[in-house]
Amino acid sequence: MIRSRSIQTFSIKLVALCMLVTGIGPRPVFSDATTKPHGPKLVMIIRHAEKPEETAAGEKDPNLSKQGFARADALAKVIPEHFPRPDFLIATKKTKGSDRPAETITPLSKALGEPIEATAKDDDFAAVARDVLTNPKYDGKVVLIAWHHGKIPELAKALGVTDAPAKWDARVFDRVWEVTFENGKAVWKDVPQRAMAGDSEK
Repeated sequence: MIRSRSIQTFSIKLVALCMLVTGIGPRPVFSDATTKPHGPKLVMIIRHAEKPEETAAGEKDPNLSKQGFARADALAKVIPEHFPRPDFLIATKKTKGSDRPAETITPLSKALGEPIEATAKDDDFAAVARDVLTNPKYDGKVVLIAWHHGKIPELAKALGVTDAPAKWDARVFDRVWEVTFENGKAVWKDVPQRAMAGDSEK
């Protein structure tokens, strides 16, 4: 009885092998689970937090204001708790006029144990977008970018977004622009941070 079952099993496997070799019958299905994703899973863009007012002499403080530092601390909790955890943090390069984007995500960097990539100038948004879209290290990852508001719309456009506003309201510090990629197309959403009292709810 055992021998009969063994012969039957062998016969079934032999027939299946013949069908595969000759091309008869259904073709095997190969899983593409090992196929690596191309491009980031999500890019989140935020403006740096609040800045001090100019002095009467027109002098500008390159750092955040007291409220700005409070927002930076709040984002260190809000981002991990209410948004996808960033795998990479990017900010503009420090200049004489501003280090605010990096300062905004420094508490978050410490909370996540992730370094801040801050080597690009404010005007280098196109190069940053190109790197994020094509560098394999970002494939399937979540990237958070802190930038100056004047260039954020152009940064989003460089990422492939076509329906974002042409300007970022200079009075606004509490938004997150989320960019996902569906079938090769960038999809844009504007969502609230809800990090501080008085932030917009919608």
